[in-house]
Amino acid sequence: MISIDNFIDINKYKTHILIDLDAQKLYLKKRFIQKTYDISSSAFGIGSEKNSFKTPLGAHVITEKIGHKLPLGAILKGRVWTQEIAELIKEPFDIKEDVITSRILWLDGLEIKRNKGGNVDSKSRYIYIHGTAEEGLIGNPASLGCIRMLNEDVIDLFKNVRVGTEVLIYSNKEAYKDYETI
Repeated sequence: MISIDNFIDINKYKTHILIDLDAQKLYLKKRFIQKTYDISSSAFGIGSEKNSFKTPLGAHVITEKIGHKLPLGAILKGRVWTQEIAELIKEPFDIKEDVITSRILWLDGLEIKRNKGGNVDSKSRYIYIHGTAEEGLIGNPASLGCIRMLNEDVIDLFKNVRVGTEVLIYSNKEAYKDYETI
């Protein structure tokens, strides 16, 4: 398992992303924090198991960027634009359908048996950083495992990262400490 300090040291001269699940924040860094965004992680907590709907921890890498030049709120299904635009809900309401909007940054795990391979594989679980129609829920855990962002924010982030950008998802809560021993 890679520590936060080691991850930052390895990536200190490269653009990278830190996602703090406790604070529900995403930090875009290159030596220093360049930008801070509010996010929403899983409503079901922390975990890597297939079909758990939990947000995985650990080191990841962006393997695909999807949605370049799509309009704000564009609905993506199966990583393809449906030609529909979502109504963005600014109030803290949970709507029936969990739509993926505007942009997708598809993550692949970098840590064998933690978030890569077998039934804990982040890429085969379709773990993304993406926009959401439920913007009023940003700042609170509400997703089905992915990292949700405001649409304007995910479009901005999309412009500032590339395929190969490394991402560390972390938590300092007791759940994380228990998870480390699994």
